[in-house]
Amino acid sequence: MSERTSALLLLLIVACCSHVAAADRPNILWITSEDNGPHLGCYGDEYATTPNLDALAERSCRYLRCWSNAPVCAPARTAIITGMYSTSLGAEHMRSMVRMPEGFLLYPQYLREAGHYCTNNSKEDYNVVKPGQVWDESSKNAHWKNRAEGQPFFAIFNHTISHESQIRNEIDEKDRIHDPAKVRVPAYHPDTPEVRKDWAQYYDRLTMMDAQVGETLRELEEAGLAEETIVFYYGDHGSGMPRNKRWPYNSGLHVPLLVHIPDKWRDLATDDFETGGASDRLVSFVDLAPTVLSLCGIEPPDHMQGHAFLGEHAVQPQPYIHGFRGRMDERYDMVRSVTDGRYVYIRNYMPHLEYGQYVSYMFQTPTTRVWKELFDDGELNEAQSQFWQRKPPEELYDLESDPDEVVNLADSPEHSEVKERLIEALIEHLVRIRDLGFFSEYHLHAYSGGDREPPLTRYEAVREYDLYNPRTFHFVAVYSTDPDSPQDRIKAYLNECARFGPYEDLAMYWAVTGILGQGGHHFTENHRALHNIIKDSIADEACNPAFASTRIVAAEALATHGDDEDLEAALPVLMEYANVQEHGLYAAMYALNALDRLNEKAAPLADEMSALPRESDAVPRRMGDYIERLIEKILADVD
Repeated sequence: MSERTSALLLLLIVACCSHVAAADRPNILWITSEDNGPHLGCYGDEYATTPNLDALAERSCRYLRCWSNAPVCAPARTAIITGMYSTSLGAEHMRSMVRMPEGFLLYPQYLREAGHYCTNNSKEDYNVVKPGQVWDESSKNAHWKNRAEGQPFFAIFNHTISHESQIRNEIDEKDRIHDPAKVRVPAYHPDTPEVRKDWAQYYDRLTMMDAQVGETLRELEEAGLAEETIVFYYGDHGSGMPRNKRWPYNSGLHVPLLVHIPDKWRDLATDDFETGGASDRLVSFVDLAPTVLSLCGIEPPDHMQGHAFLGEHAVQPQPYIHGFRGRMDERYDMVRSVTDGRYVYIRNYMPHLEYGQYVSYMFQTPTTRVWKELFDDGELNEAQSQFWQRKPPEELYDLESDPDEVVNLADSPEHSEVKERLIEALIEHLVRIRDLGFFSEYHLHAYSGGDREPPLTRYEAVREYDLYNPRTFHFVAVYSTDPDSPQDRIKAYLNECARFGPYEDLAMYWAVTGILGQGGHHFTENHRALHNIIKDSIADEACNPAFASTRIVAAEALATHGDDEDLEAALPVLMEYANVQEHGLYAAMYALNALDRLNEKAAPLADEMSALPRESDAVPRRMGDYIERLIEKILADVD
């Protein structure tokens, strides 16, 4: 027998063994829908009309406490596809694109290696660069039926009819089945005809989505595959209504999750799994990848940060689940949230920003526009007004007594122990995953990766050099945003940034961000030392001035809280970085956001702003209109 023939025979034997092993594994079908929370009949919502999902729930386990980790699609999908927190990869920002560390694969690649036929129909929308071929097919034609005979499959069918964009368009009268007069308006929304219509149409879209889910399930049944297939159904984050989508409250993160395991594979369930019942187990999107691998007999790789909750490699339930918010389209923010299932704790690291920053896409929804108009006219109550005001540094909500999350218990003495416990859980999580959110997006992309080939990612660098401690920068941000913090401590952060080693600029960035959020308190005559340090930080002598985000936030602090001389020094710095062709997308977005917040103080720059370039060849296609949106918003406000 020739050497070539022997090699081919060996490959055939390996392939046959792999096929036999794969044949002993279940098929897995994921049915997903966009922009909807658990507003389904099977979750106790009597206003909802969702017969197909209700029927699926009768033979599934309903997970009552599932979070999507991120309240918007791309970073949420990134947590799913990687099995990692987007915040640990530097991929928390909407439609960013970061490299994965060398050797890290996405979960379908592990399934394909094990012999599964993997299809995605059809949205991807990840914030990471794909490390090679991920799917056997990813398109509107992707389907399990295209697999080899007898080959187990993993298939996703994603239904978009419930997406935010479908709330605000016109639908046929025959599809209007929910009476706006009977809808429950949450406490944070004003009760107006526009708001009721949008909520009712959202429920109409859920009914249409439910019908599509029913068609997918019938196709599985008619193919004779129902008894061979584990079925998941979940929504990709909270509803597309404003203050749900984009916000890491329970209302923005809580999603339905139904899992059906047929009798053949019942041994893959855990003790808390109850067919036709419900589980209180805390699960989130970062757990989905390790869970699907576990169901297929594959041990999740060590780099995955989620926890399998079904299958051979299921682990014990976790005590907390975590959420996050980074840049949403063209608007920056940093928020982290954590829940134990009852209480939700939120840390706003940029409390100088209002909740309802102007995101162009969000303002296309009628509810958003009428809500803001009523606020401007002074016609809202306290709960309805919160979204248009500055954020408090901390928020704490009791979901049992306050499901709409409008009564902030952060300063309640009766809840101090709960708050401290959740704070510690949050900090432990930041440290465990090495949360990269304390790097501005400019910092993340300015990193060269060193002399390695391929270059180190930020994820790898903060682990290899072991100098980055998120706990440290958490406290820099916390102390700097607290008006009661000792001035000497904040001055030390500003004056001694070199003691933070290679991350010295992060200390100054967060110290100045905190002072910006505190307002003019620090620019009184009693605090001129802090003012002078900030003013110096926009000069070339500043500590590590190459990082644009620090100079930008310092310039904004001067322009916002300083005098005319400060404004005159700050505006040229902001205009310098606002040029996307000269300084790149991330510096330009930071600078334009700062200019927008200055309102009438930016009016003298209108002509210069009109002449700014709106695009650059270096801007990723998915983010191509962010600069245009920001410039047009600023010009409209100063006109």
